[in-house]
Amino acid sequence: MITFLEGILEEKQPGRAVINVGGVGYGVHVPLSSFDRLPPEGAKTRILIYHHITDVSQALFGFATEDERRMFMLLIGVSGVGPKIAVAALSGLSSRELKAALIESNVKRLSSISGIGKKTAERIIVELRDKFSAGEALETLAGSDDQPVGDVRLRDAAMALISLGYKQDDARKMVKALKIEPSTSVEELIRMALTGN
Repeated sequence: MITFLEGILEEKQPGRAVINVGGVGYGVHVPLSSFDRLPPEGAKTRILIYHHITDVSQALFGFATEDERRMFMLLIGVSGVGPKIAVAALSGLSSRELKAALIESNVKRLSSISGIGKKTAERIIVELRDKFSAGEALETLAGSDDQPVGDVRLRDAAMALISLGYKQDDARKMVKALKIEPSTSVEELIRMALTGN
């Protein structure tokens, strides 16, 4: 099983790269998110690989980060989602945006990706939304555009709610609904979330 390739970037074009490793050219499918991070042709590069093997073919899929490779592997683990759709998903949304869409159960955002219809988006959400750790959910919460400045107090309050037994999605919604002032403490945020005030 190939886990990474290190060599000269012989050729690159959106969706595909050729890595020359010791005189052997490996064709690698890459999502646009990883393609954008590739060095110029002729430069040395290292790319993480998922080696996809079926009864009739083999293909190499390359990623700039472990986070992208993990998201790809989660996506192809969903019934009805193959490598082509997983690459399209990572080309349409960043890994963080995909996580946010899954954690928020945002069917509309996922179904905006080419090749993913409403039913497939719903299936992906059902199978993957609870696959992320509390830390990943909070990182996504902090990076959300509609949150008041990834405030550390919001992350701490959400983490406290999760430690009290709330699901990541519920904790995130509870914290997101709060109106906070500069003087509001984490303890007050937790109390407000628990009492709904």
